[in-house]
Amino acid sequence: MTRERSPRRPRRRARNPLIAAAMLTALSLTTGGCVVVHGEREVLPATTPAEAAKALQQFTTAYNRADKAYDTSLDADYTTGPLGDIDAARLTAGHVNNPAGNAAHAPLELTDAKFTIPKKAGWPRWFVADTKSNKSSSTRWLLVFLRHDLDEPWQVAYLTVVDPSDVPEFKKDDDGYAEAVDADAADLAAAPKDLSKSYTDYLRDGGTAFADGAHTSAWRTQRQKNAKRPGLVTQYIDEPATAGDYAPLALRTADGGALVFFASRHYRKQTAAAGATVPAQNKDVLALTKGEIKQSLLMEFVSNEVALDPKKGSATSQVHVLGRVQGLTSAQGS
Repeated sequence: MTRERSPRRPRRRARNPLIAAAMLTALSLTTGGCVVVHGEREVLPATTPAEAAKALQQFTTAYNRADKAYDTSLDADYTTGPLGDIDAARLTAGHVNNPAGNAAHAPLELTDAKFTIPKKAGWPRWFVADTKSNKSSSTRWLLVFLRHDLDEPWQVAYLTVVDPSDVPEFKKDDDGYAEAVDADAADLAAAPKDLSKSYTDYLRDGGTAFADGAHTSAWRTQRQKNAKRPGLVTQYIDEPATAGDYAPLALRTADGGALVFFASRHYRKQTAAAGATVPAQNKDVLALTKGEIKQSLLMEFVSNEVALDPKKGSATSQVHVLGRVQGLTSAQGS
């Protein structure tokens, strides 16, 4: 069922002069006097705190416009990857059911923002915004902003919600910049590039790679309970998502581990026995469903997770999934 999607690419915009100037610091002179650009090799901050704050405001403004109108075009330039899929499906369903717009729209407010900006070489460049949200007073929203070129706007690829006490301390240099962890880092319990597959393998087979919690052992238990009920069988298929803007992104924590953002896809198929019916679905599910629901319904979900990946050799070798935001992106009735 794997269907890797290309991220929604934004329109080009004028290059930011401050960031362009920062990139020019990577210039060096050859012995012949020619100027050579080493921007792809130099380790540089992904952005500035001021630009990060501007990117957060631009995202919030676009998100609110899109939510009020139920119009995917109004924030498509500011979302990508797993959040892009989840947000586009939510807005599509909203538009189908409410073509005139969202009468219940309440503007999203993201405040008390704390930016963690890593230094890294090459593209993509990215940073994390840790914010309060008026949608939940007891949690923190972690948004990962990403871009592949100076001419692109910052886009949110990951949005996860965590308990404030779960946000770790990050390793930072004297200038306050964080350290990006390579996807194939070998000094962690699990390399970030392997986390998506490890997680989907765990959901299918169990094991000890992940610590018990709401998004691991409890989720497996709930799915096992739902697998067989009178007149209805529910099947689950889980697949990693690692290409393009679904690739994992990781920050080094102060204890030597990493905070890793990663994505996955999940399929749930409900099949009714002869003489029985698939449970009635709400209007948002029906808005995303193709075909007629007779005896079965296949639903596809995209999920983005954030996890603490301990340093290899630590007292615990288990990965702890701190938060997960999942959304239905399509469905097929038959």
